[in-house]
Amino acid sequence: METQLSLSIILSATAVVVFLYWYLTSTFSYWEKRSVPFVKPLPVFGNVADYIFLRNTSPESYAKIYKKLEGHQFGGFYSGSTPNLILRDPVIIKQILMKDFNHFIDRNLSFVEKISPLACHLFSLTGSRWRKLRVKLTPSFTSGKMRMMLPAIVECSQELVSFLGESADDNNIIEIRNIASNFTTDVIGSCGFGLNINSTKNHDSEFLRMGNKVFQPTILACALRSLGLIFRPIMNLVHSPIAKKDVNDFFLGIVKETISYREKNKVVRNDFLQLLIQLKNKGKVDEDLVSIKDDINVTFTEVASSSNESEDEPLEMTDTLLAAQCFVFFLAGFETSATTISCCLHELAVNPDIQEGLRKEMDNVLIKHGGQITYEALQELKYMDAVVDETLRKYPPAGSLTRFCTKDYQIPGTRVNIDKDVKVVIPVYAIHHDPKYYPDPEKFDPERFSAENIKSQPNCTYLPFGEGPRNCIGEFCLMFGLMQVKVGLTALLSKYKFSVCEKTSIPVTFNPISFITLWPRDIHLKISHRDI
Repeated sequence: METQLSLSIILSATAVVVFLYWYLTSTFSYWEKRSVPFVKPLPVFGNVADYIFLRNTSPESYAKIYKKLEGHQFGGFYSGSTPNLILRDPVIIKQILMKDFNHFIDRNLSFVEKISPLACHLFSLTGSRWRKLRVKLTPSFTSGKMRMMLPAIVECSQELVSFLGESADDNNIIEIRNIASNFTTDVIGSCGFGLNINSTKNHDSEFLRMGNKVFQPTILACALRSLGLIFRPIMNLVHSPIAKKDVNDFFLGIVKETISYREKNKVVRNDFLQLLIQLKNKGKVDEDLVSIKDDINVTFTEVASSSNESEDEPLEMTDTLLAAQCFVFFLAGFETSATTISCCLHELAVNPDIQEGLRKEMDNVLIKHGGQITYEALQELKYMDAVVDETLRKYPPAGSLTRFCTKDYQIPGTRVNIDKDVKVVIPVYAIHHDPKYYPDPEKFDPERFSAENIKSQPNCTYLPFGEGPRNCIGEFCLMFGLMQVKVGLTALLSKYKFSVCEKTSIPVTFNPISFITLWPRDIHLKISHRDI
């Protein structure tokens, strides 16, 4: 009897193992049947084992796949058992992100607003709601609106300079990534929520703590992410909130309380939340500053015409919807800008000649503007632009872009069809480190982005914020994020010198637990007062 029971258990266990193996490998002929080049997958894990086991970030894992497909315009790979397509050809990337974006309009994020109210923002909305909201919000991101917020950013930068003064007095070693995060928190708190956070001095700030929770996932969240890569059909049924309940409640509470206070006391501020309040009360953003012209060249692609649905159907601007846009404003400007500032300072410390050249440009420009960081002064910092662009090349905030095919699509110039619901990956980090486009890619060389060299740069080989109508987050970063990066760097380099020290890690390494951005590990630098 016991022998029969043991045999039954063994047979049952064997059957389960065989079924799981079949289930997890049954799709591995998907790309071969379609005559698409692909990277041979491992059972269970596909081609993303390093990412699943937190040995690499997802952009670094995609870079390995990208390299194995050298010589091809695109290729297949597997996330667990799920077939994905990775693009290598900039021409096809441009076609998919821009001209044919209607086939790839959604990111297929499985957030449910009832359990994750902050998910109803531009990054995750789909269909007509996304189109309508984007059209409404587009006037909020003109350079004129950004100009209004500059004084608040400059004020935060001066608090940062003051805070670091004591460290510079003693030539101390500082961890610049956390310091940069404190600065961007203060900026977003002021410009996005109308709050004086002062996390540069108050490291226990509730706002900072809640922000860090978004970018520092728990072990459970990492486990769910890995499980989702292996069992995607199952995980599509499990709706993971974009943020924990306490984070949702915190940001929703702040926005609702601030809106109520302003409306009750007739308070008006030059910040992002005020623009949203205008949308709520008037149905549109005031156009008094929309026509201001300056040197920032950002084109907002018209997307309303791409929808067959009536745009006359109103989109109700609830407090929750407004809070979600403030939250994504926070996502766009907090960690991405902090990473750019800290990685830039790391490169300037490793390359002191570039740091000195940048400082000379800043000195000359600021003298012309009375020593003040003005909007016009920022536009004249051309070498600064090149330095920041090169930083974003080496350390792109959006290390990879993903789009889900919403209707069957034939890749132009080929017989290959992308089926509906297949995930398409644009490996930004890999492209930015491809010697075909950037010779000696690990070298930090701002001259790549000189006015002359930019002319010969192929389209869609520089994608730090994405491209096309769907890159809403990129627009936030491009206009607002770059402004706070330039202000922060200008304020710091005007006063201080940054150098490598015994604790400086060369090269910069990244923490694989980050879900959203390339998140560098601690960056230690020595700070001292600059030579006058």
